[in-house]
Amino acid sequence: MIDTKALREKILDLAIRGKLVPQDPNDEPASVLLERIRAQKQQMVKEGKLKAKDIKNDTIIFKGEDNLHYEQFQDGTVKCIEDEIPFDVPDGWGWTRLCSVSYDLPYGTSKKSSTNGKIAVLRMGNLQNGEIDYSDLVYSSDEEDIKKYYLIKGDLLFNRTNSIELVGKTSVYRGDIPAIYAGYLIRIRSSLNYEYLNAVMNSNYAREYCTSVRTDAVNQSNINATKLGHFLIAIPSKSEQKRISNKIAESIKVINIIEQEKLDLRAIAANVKSKILDLAIRGKLVPQDPNDEPASVLLERIKAEKEELIKQGKIKRDKKESVIFKGEDNSYYEKIGNQVTCIDSEIPFEIPENWAWSRLSSFTEIVMGSSPKGEDICADSSFTEFHQGKIYFSNQYINFSMQYTKNISKLASKNSVLLCVRAPVGEVNITNRDICIGRGLSSILPLDDIDSIFLFYWLKPFKKEFTNKSTGSTFSAITSDIVKNILLPVPPLNEQNKITKTITDMFDYLERIEASLN
Repeated sequence: MIDTKALREKILDLAIRGKLVPQDPNDEPASVLLERIRAQKQQMVKEGKLKAKDIKNDTIIFKGEDNLHYEQFQDGTVKCIEDEIPFDVPDGWGWTRLCSVSYDLPYGTSKKSSTNGKIAVLRMGNLQNGEIDYSDLVYSSDEEDIKKYYLIKGDLLFNRTNSIELVGKTSVYRGDIPAIYAGYLIRIRSSLNYEYLNAVMNSNYAREYCTSVRTDAVNQSNINATKLGHFLIAIPSKSEQKRISNKIAESIKVINIIEQEKLDLRAIAANVKSKILDLAIRGKLVPQDPNDEPASVLLERIKAEKEELIKQGKIKRDKKESVIFKGEDNSYYEKIGNQVTCIDSEIPFEIPENWAWSRLSSFTEIVMGSSPKGEDICADSSFTEFHQGKIYFSNQYINFSMQYTKNISKLASKNSVLLCVRAPVGEVNITNRDICIGRGLSSILPLDDIDSIFLFYWLKPFKKEFTNKSTGSTFSAITSDIVKNILLPVPPLNEQNKITKTITDMFDYLERIEASLN
């Protein structure tokens, strides 16, 4: 499968090195373009459109007779910068600092934005993959700010302060909606083709430069305008900038198609998994075997096992012990104590003849978690591993937590299925070791020879039902009664094993396909 991220990076890398499109010997040399930009900026200073400080760091980079690169500064001094040149470029190209081809590099507004106003204020979260994401906008009605920070089509926005991974991300503003920009951004306005400049600023070469000059502090990094302006850019002719931009656009269009196809394949895989589980719980995934021990016998055996455990004092009797059966009228009934109720309205679909409907608590041991006191949570691995919610869930078996507790009153035994009883309600995982569980989890241990992987797959399709029954204003949650009373179809034990193997094999195949898309 094509690695589209690597392909994007390669296209940009070829573009900024002059290897994406053929060279045209008739193109005007980049040196002429750069001289024209210098003259334009000097004229703008004379006209008061720029300040003298805006061009004080502008330099001229040229090749000497010795074929080495030199830089001439405003005071006339010249320095050899050959060791700074990162790669070779074609004849006719030139090197320049970003500040020399930008009008200025101003920071955005520091004033507070609102949820509504006259004009959108773009923030660092709106910069995504070289483009502007217009979701989650804030607004301003400050006339002074609107005049000072108004963006025009082709402006680039550079994220000067962010996390180590995201600082330096850059996006092009295409004028889709009127906007200004916030203080953690720097505006880059240039005479260069903005598509070409955006390609440069999103290349690996630019990211490497940002990494080398950023200043790191607690939880954030910074790259100021001076360091940004010092960035070396390889410049082709105006005509080649346009050809490169067109080629990039063509290539990205194809890559976007590939990425959409990958998303479609992932969606198909997810839908297939959902369909597999749906067929499984309806008894349509594997053939029925009339010689299998009926599920009713399995449930009777589990009931007898639980009676023995009650006699031994190992578990308490459930006062709401449920027995579900079919009456002579072919309707489903539930007996709790001495009360018998018709539950046909609860039965969601038909199941095979030798299957049975049962409450979850009838064939499992359920433990609802409870959070130990704050001082009981520690990092000492000599105590019991502690889990509060989904944070360490994986595809199947729970990952190791970094928290431990001295309080082991709420223990999830090895091979228990863990169910999220607080947001995200209905998520499931399995523990392959004894752990302590907090209020966000419930432990469900299958009885008799019912396999935990079977129960894991069996509970997944019922996430929506758990979610629908959840309550809470601050966060959604379900009670122990909801967990215990979830109604499940139970196949014969032999068929459970066949179902588990079939699901596992099918999911493994689908997950290999999904992995190949990454």
